[in-house]
Amino acid sequence: MGAQFSRRTFLKSTSALMGASLVLGFDGQELRADANAASAFTPFVRIDADGRVTAIIKHFECGQGTATGLATLIAEELNLPLESVDVEFAPADAAQYGNSLFGGVQGTGGSTAMANSYMQYRTAGAAARDMLLEAAAEAWQVSASELMLSNGEIRSGDKSEPMHRFVVAAAARAVPEQPVLKDPSEFAVIGNPNTNRRDNAPKITGTATYAMDVHLDNQIVAVVLRSPLFGGKLVTFDDSAATEVSGYIRSAAIPTGAGVIVYGKNTWAALTARDALTAEWDFSEADTRSSAQIKNDLLTVVNSDAEFDARGSAAETETALEGAAQIIEKDFFFPYLAHATMEPLTCTIAPTDTGVMLYDGCQMPSGAQAALAAVLQIPPQNVEVKTVYAGGTFGRRSTQTADYHVEAALAFALNGGQQPVKLVWSREDDIKGGYYRPAFAHKVRVGLDDNGRIVGWDHRIAGKPIFKGGPWDAVMVSNGTDNSSVEGVRDTIYALPNQYVGLTDDKSPITVNWWRSVGHSHTAFVMETMMDLAASAAGQDPVDYRLTYLTGGADDQGRMVGVLRLVADKSGWTQPVAEGHSRGVALHKSFGTYVAEVVEISGNANDGITVEKVTCAVDCGVPVNPDVITAQMEGGIGYGIGHVMRNEITFSDGRVDQENFPDYEPLRISDIRVIETHIVPSTAAPSGVGEPSTPPSGPALANAIAVKGPRVTHLPLGSNGVNFV
Repeated sequence: MGAQFSRRTFLKSTSALMGASLVLGFDGQELRADANAASAFTPFVRIDADGRVTAIIKHFECGQGTATGLATLIAEELNLPLESVDVEFAPADAAQYGNSLFGGVQGTGGSTAMANSYMQYRTAGAAARDMLLEAAAEAWQVSASELMLSNGEIRSGDKSEPMHRFVVAAAARAVPEQPVLKDPSEFAVIGNPNTNRRDNAPKITGTATYAMDVHLDNQIVAVVLRSPLFGGKLVTFDDSAATEVSGYIRSAAIPTGAGVIVYGKNTWAALTARDALTAEWDFSEADTRSSAQIKNDLLTVVNSDAEFDARGSAAETETALEGAAQIIEKDFFFPYLAHATMEPLTCTIAPTDTGVMLYDGCQMPSGAQAALAAVLQIPPQNVEVKTVYAGGTFGRRSTQTADYHVEAALAFALNGGQQPVKLVWSREDDIKGGYYRPAFAHKVRVGLDDNGRIVGWDHRIAGKPIFKGGPWDAVMVSNGTDNSSVEGVRDTIYALPNQYVGLTDDKSPITVNWWRSVGHSHTAFVMETMMDLAASAAGQDPVDYRLTYLTGGADDQGRMVGVLRLVADKSGWTQPVAEGHSRGVALHKSFGTYVAEVVEISGNANDGITVEKVTCAVDCGVPVNPDVITAQMEGGIGYGIGHVMRNEITFSDGRVDQENFPDYEPLRISDIRVIETHIVPSTAAPSGVGEPSTPPSGPALANAIAVKGPRVTHLPLGSNGVNFV
């Protein structure tokens, strides 16, 4: 997805400066300055009477560094040090804070924050700077071109004044249609590797507020007893034993049959009372399969004709394969995966004079507004959202069904809608009954000629679609193919001849959702495994072999070549490895960003493997915050490798086997000894960094293992013959 905007369009729809005396607002068609709108919110920038600057952050912060990145853009154009810019989360207002890459819906995801907002926030900061300079120029009777704004002071020769002295005067000026943006050669904050995150202090001191921290006067807690099988419906329940629990209030059946809402005076009371409930369920439409059957069903499907043609012609590819000198054939299986965030889902709804206030680490304010409005039968504009920090999400805090927001709204309404209700999911709730990365199977046949060149690529995929049938169907589904199921294969960056991609949907009621890097989380593994196998069959070096399929001359391929060559150089790819060590390489483009990784391991699959080092090269356009980029590369690599090593959601007769971190173990800091990130300098538009390092991490590890050990194509590695130290 993408959109083009002129600088004037950004100004008309978004740029603003607000303070005790200065507001740049949007008045229907044109920007306006209003000297008397001290209490109004403006889109992106506020300057207070004392000159303190606040960046209004439209993309929520869940640890990915968005607050720092957007504040950086304001600081740069105002010539301020980053630590001089405070951050504040925006209210729910899609007209002001819509994500252009989401069609104007207000929300965060898909690694779009910087891609969407880079020009918006720079333009807002530049407009504020120009207006302040013009106001000072008029007061001093000089040309604005003679002035400089730096570190909160406006200077002209030996004369200087704090910028806040000119806020009132600046409010009376017309907003410049084309504020002068700084040339990249002048950047002092953008690209600076020594800046600190703006959320470091509140998180270190414990003053940062997360959704779990919200405690309002007269607040009660609600939890939900859900079906132990996906697709089950409530028949009846009995709370007589729950009445013995101190602090238990009452229970109410959800009208849709989705479960029972249990109310308590506190979290302990609500959870304990829920455990005391008994319930009868209708499982006639539930998925009662165990994991072995789920796996067998998906593998059976990919070994037959596809339901949808996602790319190319099966017949033409088959003809090409018939003429191949050799065929490499593999099937792959990827289990369901949980998001397993550190902060489980929770939010609080409180009544207001006109509607309700939602307190949440809110990833999709527009979706939350719509969900609450529908359940409570009030206008969406009467649903206010107070966004706080989120303790991770990986996609879980945003579902097409707005699941936990709907539950919270039902809990609020079924309790009379007169007192605050805090909905709490335990980690067990989410791991046993949440939304998962879908299970997928792939079957690939690659034909090579006598020289080891690829002549045909037949790729079959099966799994449950994420977008099909939901609100994004019209955008993300074409000719029956859900893009999330085939992304990374259908649009592979490699120039592959005679490629066919077929897709078959799984129809299970198990709830699925985007998971860090979405479809790329499994498609990259398959593509990079098959490229390694083809290189081996051709008797060629894996890096050199990949380079032969990145020679189309397109900017896409050129940038990928850049990161591949860089990671090969920095990892010492052409140098001998230490005894007992081996290396694997993988690359992938996702969310507009190019990443290549080399994983070096020691040990063997039987006695235990140690991940010695991961070397990463990334091209994400303008590197706004190198420290944030490095952190996100490290986090994405750890997330990807940790799940490939050991994680899976399994089922026994339809019931999830895992409950919490003891049996769904996250990556440990000791699992990877060193991660080294190299950022490609660039002047291209910035792209995402929250997800793109995840896809190549797993296949790079698997390719390293396969150098001396087994070639594992069914995940996780730990359940399929690979031990880790």
